[in-house]
This record gives sequence, C-alpha cells and structure tokens, in this order.
Amino acid sequence: MKLYVSPYSYNARKALVTAFQLGLSPERIVVDLVKLEQRAPAYLALNPSGKVPVLVDGDFVLCESQAIMAYLADATPGQSLHPTELRARAQVNRWMFWSANHWGVAISMINWERAVKKAIGAGEPDAAQIARGEGLFHDFSKVLDAQLAGRTWLAGDTLSLADISVACPLMVAAAAQLPIQPYRNIGAWFERVQSLDAWKRAAG
Repeated sequence: MKLYVSPYSYNARKALVTAFQLGLSPERIVVDLVKLEQRAPAYLALNPSGKVPVLVDGDFVLCESQAIMAYLADATPGQSLHPTELRARAQVNRWMFWSANHWGVAISMINWERAVKKAIGAGEPDAAQIARGEGLFHDFSKVLDAQLAGRTWLAGDTLSLADISVACPLMVAAAAQLPIQPYRNIGAWFERVQSLDAWKRAAG
C-alpha cells in the first residue's frame, strides 16, 4: 500500500493520521508540490486533478482524502474510527463533510493569503480575503466550539474520522495566524488530537 502525500497538505495529513491510527504502515511517497511533481504525467495518471493524497492499494487507486479515510477504516477489521451503526456513522460523516465544505475552505483561504503566497512568491496578502476568511472561520469555530462543550471527542465517545478530518486543517494554525484563542473547547480538543502517536508520526 502506498500513500502519495505532501507535508504541506492537511488533506494528506488526514490520510496519514487515519492510516497510522488504524495500525497501518503504508509506504509514504512525498510529492514535491513546489517542484510541481503533482503535474507530472505519471502522477496525473493516478489523479487527473493533480492533488494529494492518492492511495494505491494493489491495483486499486483512490483519490480524495475523505474517501481514502473511509476506505482505510472500512477495510480494517475491528476498527472504531468509522462506526458501522447507521446513526453513529451518519454523525461522523456529517462532520467530515462539514470539514471539507466549510471549515477547510475558510482555513485554506486564510492560509493562502498569510502563508502560501509568501512561500511561493505569489504576491502580498489580500486584506479583504483575509477578513472574509476570518469571518467564516469565526462563524464555523462557534459551531465547532459549541459541539465540543463537555465532550472529549467530536462525534461520539471515542476518537473517530470526524476528529481527524476537522483537526488536520488546524495544522496550519500558527503559520496562518488563525484566531483560535477565544475557542477554549477547540483548543483543548486539538491538544488531545495532537497528543496521539498517529498525529506525531504523520507530522514527522
């Protein structure tokens, strides 16, 4: 099993943390995004969108981080990251989709302006875009902080794919200067996620 990843991609981090939390040890193949290796013909043959991560499991190729997370969990006997009970799974899926469609979008907007532009020489930060991104970030942080009140984990009594999906975008919190300080429940929960051996291994 191979995982094509980049240390700069929080979506790639999702797949890695999931794999390691499940006790899997995929071969980690780093795609150099700065050198545009994601646009090489051989890579585009795996993922025509030119994105990371990509999972190659034998003759099976799968793109999109959320799909990879679910596949890895569902293929692992006895796992608890992706519940099999219908309503419990629906709650985990809810937060995974929320992360992909709302949370990650807001964080990416801020990160692009404050960190990525400088790293790739793409110009100065756009203050209006930062303000828009931060507005969205605060809106979504209020939702997340309320959900985490009195909870150890996001979608149930144990760690799940929901926690991994929502936590991984926060790997850019420092570089993007995310205004996370007012949200104590998020901060405490994110510390719990960061303490996981799987998180530390994926970040290494």
